[in-house]
Amino acid sequence: MPSQPQVFNPQSTNKPATHHQANHNENRTVGQSASQTAHQLAQDIVATKAPKIGFVSLGCPKALVDSERIITELSRDGYQVASDYDGADLVVVNTCGFIESAVQESLDAIGEAITKNGKVIVTGCLGKDAEKIKTMHPAVLAVTGAHAYEEVVNAVSHYVPKPAPSKTYDPKIDLINDAGIKLTPKHYAYVKISEGCNHRCTFCIIPSFRGDLVSRPIDSIMTEAAALKNAGVKELLIISQDTSAYGVDLKYKTSFWNGMPIKSKFYDMCEALNRLGIWVRLHYIYPYPHVDAVVKLMSEDKLLPYLDIPFQHASPNVLKAMKRPAHSENVLERIKTWRSICPDIVIRSTFVVGFPGETEEDFEYLLDWLKEARLDRVGAFTYSEIEGAAANDLPNPVPEAIKQQRYERLMALQQQISAEKLAEKVGKTLKVLVDEIDEEENIAICRSYADAPEIDGHVYVDNIDASVKVGEFLTVTIDEANEYDLFASFTAELL
Repeated sequence: MPSQPQVFNPQSTNKPATHHQANHNENRTVGQSASQTAHQLAQDIVATKAPKIGFVSLGCPKALVDSERIITELSRDGYQVASDYDGADLVVVNTCGFIESAVQESLDAIGEAITKNGKVIVTGCLGKDAEKIKTMHPAVLAVTGAHAYEEVVNAVSHYVPKPAPSKTYDPKIDLINDAGIKLTPKHYAYVKISEGCNHRCTFCIIPSFRGDLVSRPIDSIMTEAAALKNAGVKELLIISQDTSAYGVDLKYKTSFWNGMPIKSKFYDMCEALNRLGIWVRLHYIYPYPHVDAVVKLMSEDKLLPYLDIPFQHASPNVLKAMKRPAHSENVLERIKTWRSICPDIVIRSTFVVGFPGETEEDFEYLLDWLKEARLDRVGAFTYSEIEGAAANDLPNPVPEAIKQQRYERLMALQQQISAEKLAEKVGKTLKVLVDEIDEEENIAICRSYADAPEIDGHVYVDNIDASVKVGEFLTVTIDEANEYDLFASFTAELL
């Protein structure tokens, strides 16, 4: 995997919290960190005088993967990636349009890029609303939608012509492999297995700009995953809009990878990824019945025992209004089944409170459901209208003050559940992956199998020595716990 380019933060948007702040942020949801911070990223790709393109990447990990692909293609064409506005010949802003606050953040980032650079191309989810973007920011050169990689590259080359081919061999360009260029730290990477979604949830507009489910061929996924492993990646985070529906559109077609036949099917993909011998973490899972078989793989240490499932609510009335594809009673039984198969499984989810028509009875139902489900990780949103969402037309909107009150009640309950569950880990031994080292405090900031990057807690390991390196595994014994994090002492045991 080539060295990572730098993506810079728009100053007018909310900065991602530091690791200390993030661990105590009650709204711990996917996509919480709006932009990719500079400390995660390395230096520019090539040290020659080629055109430099600035990049601002907003939104969720799926959007980050889109940014990685665009940067990979631009790098293959000989462009460099600028580390600030002043050094860029043009700036690409990859936007988010999932909720209203994300829309505003994206519009602010576009405005800042125009002010500080002047030549701006906009892509990403908000690109579906080109008229709004052009009205607010008429200086924008071009607007494309989500996953419009070729359109972005063509627009860049139109306004900033491609550099002449270099006559000298540059391994950082010539050796860009199937993994492409990644914006994450070198020891973990996101792998997007499909695009789009077949569901039509009333609060969501993703299908309107990403379309129906389109799965990648399994050999393409495995080639990328293997390239990432060979580049030193220790953890793969599998993402999509609906990961457990992978392959439905391909009719589970069999393809060959390294001479081995593999079906384009969720279970078969998981089983194949296990053969790489590195951590594999699953995100954006719907609780379909066939997920049970994948949980069995987790019980056999073939996948991390971790499921990220966006339940969104529990009340049957609200789920029906949302047009969600699962019923809360069935989900509770499924959770019990998963825990019987794999007692160590960790389940994270997100919930929306204050959805139109949500009554106090509906909300109390959700709280009772959470008390019984006892999920390990929970994030929550207060409902906000999204332009184009069917839920906007539903009757009986919930007042903002009540939304906020319900949000606070839900998170207070979940804090208690989380604290109790993490307290059970005190005295236990865990394998952890080092994400960062705080040299001043002499602390390693790590994650266990229970912690996804950016959205979950950490394991803080103190009194480390020089043998501890970022991207390496440690075995630690947990000394303390709080609502979100675990604390351990270094025992000089590296893996």
